[in-house]
Amino acid sequence: MAKKDPTDLTVEKKLEALYQLQTTLSQIDEKRALRGELPLEVQDLEDEIAGLKTRIEKIEAEIQEFRTAITQKKGDIQDAQAIVARYKEQLDDVKNNREYEMLSKEIVFQTLEIELCNKKINEALVKIEEREALLKQNQEQVDYRMQVLEEKKSELDAIMQETREEEEKLKEKAKTIEEKIEDRLLTSFKRIRKNARNGLGVVYVQRDACGGCFNKIPPQRQLDIKMHKKIIVCEYCGRILVDPELAGVKTATEEKVKKRSTRTRKKADEKAD
Repeated sequence: MAKKDPTDLTVEKKLEALYQLQTTLSQIDEKRALRGELPLEVQDLEDEIAGLKTRIEKIEAEIQEFRTAITQKKGDIQDAQAIVARYKEQLDDVKNNREYEMLSKEIVFQTLEIELCNKKINEALVKIEEREALLKQNQEQVDYRMQVLEEKKSELDAIMQETREEEEKLKEKAKTIEEKIEDRLLTSFKRIRKNARNGLGVVYVQRDACGGCFNKIPPQRQLDIKMHKKIIVCEYCGRILVDPELAGVKTATEEKVKKRSTRTRKKADEKAD
């Protein structure tokens, strides 16, 4: 049997297909809503952990730089000490005051260099101590957030496991329904649904008002909606409107008529008894 062209469907059938699609997509939205903010929380935690790890790498690099600087300064101290020792030996063999003063100045200069190097080493040790404390703090934060991340992931996986099968079935159903809707109308519906805050692109009339924005609908427009002769959108929010009967919803008036009929029937039965 040849597949029926969606453009050949009556307006009523098109509206039925659109409402079925809306209902199915709303069910998918509900499944996703069960996950709540968990996916975003997981993503935020992963980003935060990545940022902390980058910070840890930077701190570790700084610590290594300070340690390299300390090693270099210790080498400079050894060189300066060797020079001082050599100059002191030369003091015993000086021949005049000028040579003595020159060697003495060099010894003083190298001694100051040694003191400066020791000062730099002590400063670097303090910096290393500070960085190591910061490193420990950041590592503790990573460990804590990793623990929270695992809990969030487990919680999300459990919810995903519960809803995945149902969601896949709903997606297949939505795809099947979409094939019944002409491309132009389907594109319009998706655009309306995307712009709607609650994801409703098709709504039914509730108490003489739009089921999406709840603005009143004039009686003549309600009559046009019930006639199913053309696709009508809400002039306030742009959602596609269908009548409750097509949506399979009983209105308050119908409920009152049903209750009144039931009461009348009961009274008739009582009189007959």
